[in-house]
Amino acid sequence: MTHSFTGAGVALITPFSEDKSIDYSALERLIEDQISGGIDYLVVLGTTAETPALSEDEKKEIVRFVIEKNAGRLKIVVGMGGNNTSALVQSIQNANFDGVDAILSVTPYYSKPTQEGLFQHFKLVVEASPVPVILYNVPGRTGVNMDADTTLRIASLSEKVVAIKEASGDLGQFAKIISNAPAYFKVISGDDGLTLPSIAMGSIGVISVITNALPAKLSQLTHASLEGNMALSGKLHLQMAEMLKLIFREGNPGGVKALMEMMGKAKNQLRLPLVSVSASTWLAIEAEWKKIRNNENAMK
Repeated sequence: MTHSFTGAGVALITPFSEDKSIDYSALERLIEDQISGGIDYLVVLGTTAETPALSEDEKKEIVRFVIEKNAGRLKIVVGMGGNNTSALVQSIQNANFDGVDAILSVTPYYSKPTQEGLFQHFKLVVEASPVPVILYNVPGRTGVNMDADTTLRIASLSEKVVAIKEASGDLGQFAKIISNAPAYFKVISGDDGLTLPSIAMGSIGVISVITNALPAKLSQLTHASLEGNMALSGKLHLQMAEMLKLIFREGNPGGVKALMEMMGKAKNQLRLPLVSVSASTWLAIEAEWKKIRNNENAMK
């Protein structure tokens, strides 16, 4: 049976206008672009959405807007995490989950809890959530790595814990989780560049950043990998490898927003403390985009 979150998920950006207000027209176009590009599910209010820079009212409106515009076509995952466990639990208990298929909950950041602290935190999150929970391990941002044993311990709490977005970059950690997880619990890559190798090891796909700009290409890569078409997936991986390095050179989502402005998909606007990429990175992304576009045209 196919897992509910098999394939390519997109960590949606939050498009902003020049005055830094949310550009809902661009967000609607983005949703349609993802659906037509073959993406399997939408992730709202993740890292890529610049969620810490959004007000509570803005967060609620974005979720409501995405649910409305999606109109039931794709599954929707909403980011709900924090480093104040009791406040997070209360937020989950008070949230409206109509139209929401799962939550994505990041390991507590800044506080640097122990592995036992991580387990106790997620135990309460799982108990509070009325929908499936996808764990999110991203030590490069949070300052703490949730090791494989802790992940497996949390997974064993309930079949409600359906997956982990694993962004440690440690393929040994991927392997240990995949090898020992209960049947209902799966690994999803949190790194675009590890989509192919992680699927080869047994992950079920990726929650991706580059899909905001190139949904069809990343979707094709993911699905070819899942189908065992290594020739095609390897080719697509190589085509995207340099761009994947470049869009993360100065952090996320600065790189992908620069690319999306070049493509006419969204404005290159971020909210502080994030700023646009430097001129040198902009030029590098632009040159690589022209190369990708020229290769696509040559293949037509």
